[in-house]
Amino acid sequence: MADKPYDVIVIGGGPGGYVCAIRCAQLGLKTACVEKRNALGGTCLNVGCIPSKALLSASEKYEAAGHHLGDFGIQVGDVKLDLKAMMAFKDSVVEANTKGIEFLFKKNKIDWLKGEGSVAKAGEVKVGKETYKAKHIIIATGSDVVSLPGIKIDEKQIVSSTGALELSKVPKSMVLIGGGVIGLELGAVWRRLGADVTVIEFMDHLMPGMDRELSKEALKLFKKQGMAFKLSSKVTKAKSSKSGVELTVEPAAGGKAETIKTDVVLVAVGRKPYTDGLGLDKAGVEMDERGRIRTDAHFKTSVEGIYAIGDVIEGPMLAHKAEDEGMILAEILAGQSGHIDYNLIPGVVYTHPEIASVGKTEEQLKEDGVAYKTGKFPFMANGRARAMGSMDGFVKILADAKTDRVLGVHIIGPEAGTLIAEAVLAMEFGASSEDIARTCHAHPTLEEVMKEAALAVDKRPIHI
Repeated sequence: MADKPYDVIVIGGGPGGYVCAIRCAQLGLKTACVEKRNALGGTCLNVGCIPSKALLSASEKYEAAGHHLGDFGIQVGDVKLDLKAMMAFKDSVVEANTKGIEFLFKKNKIDWLKGEGSVAKAGEVKVGKETYKAKHIIIATGSDVVSLPGIKIDEKQIVSSTGALELSKVPKSMVLIGGGVIGLELGAVWRRLGADVTVIEFMDHLMPGMDRELSKEALKLFKKQGMAFKLSSKVTKAKSSKSGVELTVEPAAGGKAETIKTDVVLVAVGRKPYTDGLGLDKAGVEMDERGRIRTDAHFKTSVEGIYAIGDVIEGPMLAHKAEDEGMILAEILAGQSGHIDYNLIPGVVYTHPEIASVGKTEEQLKEDGVAYKTGKFPFMANGRARAMGSMDGFVKILADAKTDRVLGVHIIGPEAGTLIAEAVLAMEFGASSEDIARTCHAHPTLEEVMKEAALAVDKRPIHI
C-alpha cells in the first residue's frame, strides 16, 4: 500500500482524464493520473484526432500541389509523395503534443502512475502491484474500436483507425466499412495519396445523426472528388489472402450478395466504452445496457467516491465533450458548481470541405414538432471563399419560428470547424438569428456567410 493518499486519482490520460487532472491540481487537490501507454494523451493524441489531422493537412497539401496550385498561377512540376517523411511529420506532431502534456503534469505537480489501473474498492486504485488511496476516483478510460461479426482486424490488411494511420505504402484500393466521421476522414487521406476508395454504409445516407441536407451535399462533393459509395449495404464476411481482402456485401434490407476485392479494409463502424479490467463490477459500479457507466448529472456513479467522464458515459464520444466534463467535475470536487449543455457540443468532420454542426437538425425539429425558420447562404456568393478557391458548401441556420432563437447551425464548407465556434457561442447565450445578423462581421472573411445565413432566416440576405 503506497503511503501517499491523494485527493483525486484519475484513471486514463486522454483528453478527459488529463484535463480533469490538471484542473484538479490547479484547484489545490493532490492529484495523480494513471496511464498505461508510454505517452499521455490517450487515443486522441496518440492514434486518433491529432495524427489523423496531421495526415489530413499533409495529404491536402500534396493534392493541392498536384492538382490545384496551377489555378493560382503556381507551377510546381512533378509532385512526388514521400510517405515515410509524411508519416515522420505525423509522428513528430504526436510527440510534441504528448510531451507537452508531460510538461503540464510536472508544472502542476501531478503524479503520473504508469501502468494499468483498476478499482480495488471505493477509495483504492491498484496500479501493477501498488495500491493507492484516494478520496475521489475518476474513470476516464475512453473507448475502443468496434468490429463486426465475421471480420477480424489484423491492423495490416483489415485495419482499424489505428492501423490506417500506420500504413507503410499507399494501397491501390481501400474499402471503408462505415460512412461516419472516422471513415470519411481517413478515406480522404488515402484517396488524396492515390488509393481508389469505396465507402460501404449500412444507412441510406452518410454521417448518421447529422443534418440530412449536409449529408446529401457531402455525398455529392465526395463523389465529385472520386470516392465511390455503396449505401444501404452491409459487409457480412471478410477473407484475407496474399492478394488482398475479399468482402461479401449484401443489401441492408436483405437480398443478393456480391463480392468486392480490395487491398485494404478500414473498419470504422463506431467505438465502445473501454471498461475491461477496471474491476468496476466487483466495486459495484452500475453499467447500462450499452456497457457505459451510469452516472448522475454530477458524474457520480452508483458507488460513493467513484466518478466517470468522457467516452465511458452517455453522450457523444468526442474529445472536447470529455474535456468539458473533466473541467466541470474538477470544479465540483473543489466545491464549485458546473454545468454542460449537451445540445451545444459541436461536431466536426475534417474532410475537405469541412463539415460542422451544433444544436438540432431539421429532422429532430420536425420529429419534436417544433416550428422553425431556415436561413441558408452558399460560400459561392462569398468574396473570401472565391479568393481562396473554396466555394463549395453553405451555412444553414435553424431558428424558432416565434422567438427567433437559434436552434441549430449546420455548415459544410471551408474552415467549417472554425466557423461553428461563433454559432456555439451565440447559442450558449441564447442568441436570436437577428443577433447574429446585426453583429458586425469583418470583410472579406468566411464569417460573413454566417451573417448572411442569419439574414436569410428573415429572408433578407444581401449578396444573393
